[in-house]
Amino acid sequence: MNRIDRLSSIIIQLQSRRTVKAKDIAERYSISLRTVYRDISSLEEAGIPIIGESGIGYSLQEGYRLPPVMFTREEATALITAEKLVAQLTDASNGNLFSNALDKIRSVMEIGEKDYLSRMEGKIEVIRNSIAQDLTQDNVLQLILAGLGGHLVMKLHYAAPYKQQETKRVIEPVGVFYVNRYWHLIAFCREKNDYRDFRFDRIKQLSATDVKFKTKHPVLKSFLNNQYKDIKLEEVTLLVDNKGAQQIGDSKYYYGYISERSTVAGIEMEFLTMSVDGFARWYISIADHAMIIHSALLKTTVKSLFTSFSSTIENI
Repeated sequence: MNRIDRLSSIIIQLQSRRTVKAKDIAERYSISLRTVYRDISSLEEAGIPIIGESGIGYSLQEGYRLPPVMFTREEATALITAEKLVAQLTDASNGNLFSNALDKIRSVMEIGEKDYLSRMEGKIEVIRNSIAQDLTQDNVLQLILAGLGGHLVMKLHYAAPYKQQETKRVIEPVGVFYVNRYWHLIAFCREKNDYRDFRFDRIKQLSATDVKFKTKHPVLKSFLNNQYKDIKLEEVTLLVDNKGAQQIGDSKYYYGYISERSTVAGIEMEFLTMSVDGFARWYISIADHAMIIHSALLKTTVKSLFTSFSSTIENI
């Protein structure tokens, strides 16, 4: 990115947030802090009313606004792609809100860009996978985001895995994240007096109260890093024949599937698994169509399970 484009982008970044720290600008554009200070100085010299507060960051003077923003075609296409993703990976309520926001962005575009977006809409699709979550409330994400924004205590009915009954929880929401085709809510559970991970598709009822919590919870990213820092992931490579690949279907996504490539001998599938024992039990169900190429630990675990199974069968 040349300097002129970067300066324009910095103005837009400042306009989109209350304050922006110098290090955030440096990270976004891969420049040094010294370059950031020079860029800010150049913008000030050009008449942009930037307010800098030590330890807080930079902001634009209240009331200052740029004229409608011009989008590149790449940026416009990214917006369309994002709309398709939001529509498929969140609930209907959130998808509609994103589409409404995108309509407002379209309204300030030039005719050429509007026509380009219209043409691109029919060329990008995101297909919802058959194992995607089935939410019991279509506004779960928006309710949670409202609770997060307002620091509101929330109530939920939750169906924990492998249990028939629902439990009632009173929580303080910390943040949401999306992984392995499911949305998750990290929240402080007042009943358990600890942080818990609630998967959206297991939330049966959700409501926000009028009570505001004052607890300062950890930033979501820091919480997740601390929560999973000690988890060791095992790398696994399987060679699967075509019939086995069809048999596996979508179940591979439950076991840490990363990627695959076709070879003369079959399909090499790469996995990262947190549970070698669980992966071994799944592998046994497809062992007549798959061979372990990598992971000595997995091979040992599978052999141990086969030995155990043989002993059990002999005692029947």
